[in-house]
Amino acid sequence: MSSHDTRLPLSRRGFLLASTGAAAALALAPAPAHAGARHPFGRFGSPAARLTPQTLYVDARGRGDHTTVKDAVTAATGSGWTLVLAPGTYRETVAVDVTRTEATWIGASEDPRDVVIVYDNAAGTPKPGGGTYGTTGSATTTVQADGFTARWITFANDWLRADHPDITGTQAVALKVQGDRSAFHHCRFLGHQDTLYADSIALTSFARQYFSHCYAEGDVDFVFGRATAVHEHCHFRTLNRTDLAGAPYGFVFAPSTAGANPRGHLVTRSRVSSEAPDGFYKLARPWVPSSDTTARPSLVVRDTWLGPGIDAVAPYTNMSDAFPWQNQRFAEYRDTGPGARITVPENRPQLTSEQAESATRETYLGDWRPWKEAC
Repeated sequence: MSSHDTRLPLSRRGFLLASTGAAAALALAPAPAHAGARHPFGRFGSPAARLTPQTLYVDARGRGDHTTVKDAVTAATGSGWTLVLAPGTYRETVAVDVTRTEATWIGASEDPRDVVIVYDNAAGTPKPGGGTYGTTGSATTTVQADGFTARWITFANDWLRADHPDITGTQAVALKVQGDRSAFHHCRFLGHQDTLYADSIALTSFARQYFSHCYAEGDVDFVFGRATAVHEHCHFRTLNRTDLAGAPYGFVFAPSTAGANPRGHLVTRSRVSSEAPDGFYKLARPWVPSSDTTARPSLVVRDTWLGPGIDAVAPYTNMSDAFPWQNQRFAEYRDTGPGARITVPENRPQLTSEQAESATRETYLGDWRPWKEAC
């Protein structure tokens, strides 16, 4: 989706209202009834005509090699496998371990609304063997391997606070990605708190990740983590909340960049919209984890439209007063829109033109050029 696309994707709220009448619930847009009816794998071959010997086909209706993504990942041992996913909703958790490098997942219809991987664990959800999942364990999809690429896929977590008032650990990750050279093109990330976890495999690993023409929605820290992550031509949407009486409802970004890493999250040529009242969201707050109190969260938002949902007077706030946002690495450059108005300059640190020359995808990603990759 282009950052200038005026169409708003059908939210999880919209789908469940339409399909089940559950007024408080959020869910995913279903695949259109005609999608993939005759050619479930589109232009990407089939089990009878594989793109390559290392291409596997996934279809919940049984027309592929596997009916679940998890089974296909299990079968794709080693490096260089491609999974082609037919339209459908795959309700499961999936993990790509460090040995399954250079993998590619393709949504066959070339529309991310048609191919959905979704589950509903939260950090506080009890595990069958005792304890709870925690933030990392709540992830619907976890990718640890280097060189992962996904196109036209929705990654979602549809756990809802309203359904579980007894659970206080409300983080519910749709995607946790830890590998270096991880690229997502035309994908959607749907959740509430901690939707998209852009992380690395270890504190000393500076994983590079690229998100192009993607859509992410949520409420609390819904794009977060310590990766070096470039978000280009993306759309971030903040959700409304009925469980809070006033602002702030939440925070879009919560980087946790390691102090030794010169580059954290870069948002460029993107947009931030909201279904909440004006000014009810902060743009970001720094996350300094207890496991790394030397972190210096880094976020640059440039050439991006910030809608009225962002608090223009005070767009940043602290997660912990022990680590003030002013001591972190937050900056903006040439942003537009009502949420980008500079009314209190000390609350809106700006890059100089000279500094902006190095705040680019090329500088952040080095010798890796994922925007040039063909499908």
